[in-house]
Amino acid sequence: MSGEKDYWFPAKKYGWGWGIPTRWQGWFVIAAYVVSFALIKWFFPPGIHTGEFVAGIFVASGIFVAVCWLKGEPPKWRWGDDGQSRQ
Repeated sequence: MSGEKDYWFPAKKYGWGWGIPTRWQGWFVIAAYVVSFALIKWFFPPGIHTGEFVAGIFVASGIFVAVCWLKGEPPKWRWGDDGQSRQ
């Protein structure tokens, strides 16, 4: 077992958060997130079931962020210089 963790979502080079997935599992999570949007829109049309639509998007987004948090590199602000001092 290596000392380095195998992240699905690496940290962004600049800013806070995660970048493009580096593993198939990360791409699967993104695909599932997009499909969940389509299903939520299909079952709860925003013009008819606005509350359910918003709640569904909120839940899907919360699950997506939770997976990124658990399977991604720990988030922190990055300046793109890998921790070296800024000049």
